[in-house]
Amino acid sequence: MSTNEIFTDNASMNPEGGFPRGIVFDCDGTLADTMPLHWIAWQTITQKHQLHFPEDRFYSLGGVPSRDILKMLAEEHGIELDPQAVAREKEEAYLTLMAQVGPVHAVVEVARANFGKIPMAVASGGTQPIIRQVLQHLGILELFGAIVTSEDVVNQKPAPDIFLEAARRIGVPPQWCRAYEDTDLGLQAIRSAGMEAVDVRQLLAK
Repeated sequence: MSTNEIFTDNASMNPEGGFPRGIVFDCDGTLADTMPLHWIAWQTITQKHQLHFPEDRFYSLGGVPSRDILKMLAEEHGIELDPQAVAREKEEAYLTLMAQVGPVHAVVEVARANFGKIPMAVASGGTQPIIRQVLQHLGILELFGAIVTSEDVVNQKPAPDIFLEAARRIGVPPQWCRAYEDTDLGLQAIRSAGMEAVDVRQLLAK
């Protein structure tokens, strides 16, 4: 698949059918092939705290901050725990796997091809330190003019807030932005923000 094929996918959804003036990327599962590693970390934490969290549900909640998932699981199980503290445990478990993180090449190719041409941002449900470490590990941190994470907005995906904030920080109206995501919740957030949505799963299936 060529960069041009990826970049022009669904171009007709942009105003006047032109190229976007800004691009926003999710990180986990979109720029970085991290989801299997996050699942390993989640298994460690949920087993430790006796929480039932099936793999299919983990993937369906992609983009939701760990603290929010843990709060939901604790309520469902009737277990008292500190979601923030356990979320930090999960991050620590994930950090031990950081060396195994690789890029999603087709999407990283899009970012590299457009660096210096139009503003780009990352909008992730992760935390600022972790996302920056992932992007630095992949050698692509410098490609993005803004890194927006779960700490920067109150309402998380599927709310549009994180994508709207990313557009604001790169100075591009949301209707002129194209955004890349790999989850249904993330795509819902993009469309709610009024942006053109690109489903990474469909790109990788081509």
